[in-house]
Amino acid sequence: MLFVSASPDLDHHDTGPYHPERPERVIAALSGIEEAGLTDAVVRLSPRQATKEELERVHTRHYLQMVEDFCAGGGGSLDSDTVASHGSWGTALLAAGGALAAVDELTSSREGVAFVAHRPPGHHATADQAMGFCLLNNVAIAAAALLARGERVLVLDWDVHHGNGTEAIFWNEPGLFYVSTHQSPLYPGTGDARATGGENAPALTMNIPLPPGATGDVFLYAFDEVVAPAVDEFGPSWVLISSGFDAHASDPLANLELSAGDFADLAARAKSFAPAPGRVVVVLEGGYDLRAISHSAGAVVAALLGENYRPEPATSGGPGKSVVEHAGQVHRAARQAS
Repeated sequence: MLFVSASPDLDHHDTGPYHPERPERVIAALSGIEEAGLTDAVVRLSPRQATKEELERVHTRHYLQMVEDFCAGGGGSLDSDTVASHGSWGTALLAAGGALAAVDELTSSREGVAFVAHRPPGHHATADQAMGFCLLNNVAIAAAALLARGERVLVLDWDVHHGNGTEAIFWNEPGLFYVSTHQSPLYPGTGDARATGGENAPALTMNIPLPPGATGDVFLYAFDEVVAPAVDEFGPSWVLISSGFDAHASDPLANLELSAGDFADLAARAKSFAPAPGRVVVVLEGGYDLRAISHSAGAVVAALLGENYRPEPATSGGPGKSVVEHAGQVHRAARQAS
């Protein structure tokens, strides 16, 4: 069973005619599910907006009011990359609410997986700052709701950009393990392997900064040799995936070389980290080539459902294994020191 939260008909987040973060991204992700032959497995979740109480677990009250007022006043540029329009606030509330609805539905059903296909993305948004196309940190809001219930949460972030917002929000949170694979150097310039967590959460951040040209075999090596042992030690009760598809070879904003087949492999590994059915939520982040989004989204949800859908073969031969080994050494040292 695939629970899907998406409301493209209610998307009023207008980024302008030339912005790469555009409404067609969500349409492409949803079409990927159809192309994968998974339509019969889909259960659509009713759209709902996140409440202020849910948002304030992650974002400051002052920041939330600022963004709401900014949008009500017609919007504009929040920074050189991030824009908002009059309808952006309501659309962002639906994106955050979609992640929360997915968690609620899986909690109730105790089976299946959930795919949250909303915009704007979220993992760059900090507690008090919009950036990197992001207004509200959707995956963090869902994670905070789970933490409030006493769950232990693994956030896997395979977007090509480091999720600086998610890392900062949970830097000192002992109930959450944040793992990011990302291209380096690249925006936003954070995500060094030596960043391993705060005083109350030592070794609960793992950054694996990969060089341009890294391929799927390097990612799998990282997941199998470095991420899996740390996840086993942490013992998550839920897995949330910040699923950007901009690590795909076709993406215009980055230089990694993944394919839809690689994303399927990563999804299968992510599923193995969950302790029981009904504990995996995929949240759409970046990805700016529409065909790559479609292929990759279909491959990811198919893998999570145990179906074999690979519109593109897996890739191999790129650089980065030595970087993975270094990141693993740094993280193991941090664990031992704690």
